[in-house]
Amino acid sequence: MPAMRITKAEPGHANQTQGVNIMRYGSSTIIIALIALFLITIIFGSWYTIDQTQRGVLLRNGAFVEVVQPGLHFKWPLIEAVHKIDMQTHNFTFDKVNSYSADQQPADLKISVTLHVSPDKVGEMYSRFAGDLPAAISRLITPHMNQEVKVVFGQYTAQRAIASRGQLNIDAAKALNDAISYDPIFVIEGVQIEDIAFSPEYIRSVEARMQAEVAVQQRQQELAQEKIKAEIAVTQANGRAASIRAEAQAQADAIILRGNAEAAAIKARGEALAANPNLVTLVQAERWNGALPTTMVPGSAVPFLSVR
Repeated sequence: MPAMRITKAEPGHANQTQGVNIMRYGSSTIIIALIALFLITIIFGSWYTIDQTQRGVLLRNGAFVEVVQPGLHFKWPLIEAVHKIDMQTHNFTFDKVNSYSADQQPADLKISVTLHVSPDKVGEMYSRFAGDLPAAISRLITPHMNQEVKVVFGQYTAQRAIASRGQLNIDAAKALNDAISYDPIFVIEGVQIEDIAFSPEYIRSVEARMQAEVAVQQRQQELAQEKIKAEIAVTQANGRAASIRAEAQAQADAIILRGNAEAAAIKARGEALAANPNLVTLVQAERWNGALPTTMVPGSAVPFLSVR
């Protein structure tokens, strides 16, 4: 029977073998983890959503493919990419736009432009401006706004620009729409001239004119009040005169009536006396109280006694 040989392993060699095994196990774990992470990235990176307020631009190896509508979509990872374009309405304000009115009054305008990206120009918006909205505004809207609004404002006098602000805004919006009609990436919803700052000299002249107009209106009101007072006085005087005339007429009519009555009475008395000569004596006798006078003038006769 052959003899068995037992070899005793050295401690250092065993530790080295164990370390190599650990390193191999760790490397395998890292590789598996990287593969799993890669797969997870591919799986979850293949799906994307477009919000209702957005449109997506699908790119394949950097080249434009199509415009993606809102919803859940799939793309090839590492090959395709999606860039989102904001379709919401935005308001851009331009301060101190210097302009002149039709009557040569300088003014600084504060203008706001309300707009959004045209839905059928999303691809062009990305290809020309990489979806950068401020850059597109600066290159397409600002130059036309500065020119067209100044032209429109120059057709209004300073006073009309203030009094007809609504029509001024409508004309400015139409002019800006016409100016970008050849390149309609944006849809202009409205143009508002929020503030018109005229020179201090013009403001003072306007204030002076307004004060003069107020004074004229006040004087006109005073004259109107005086006219009303005069008309009231005339009406009252006419009323008093009419009353006096009516009273005088009534008195005259009364006098005439009394005169006519007295004349009729005299006439009746005359006719009665003519028909009855002794009527006077009868009346005297009827009115005599029967007493004789206590004194008599010498040579006079006693009343009602006829002594032959």
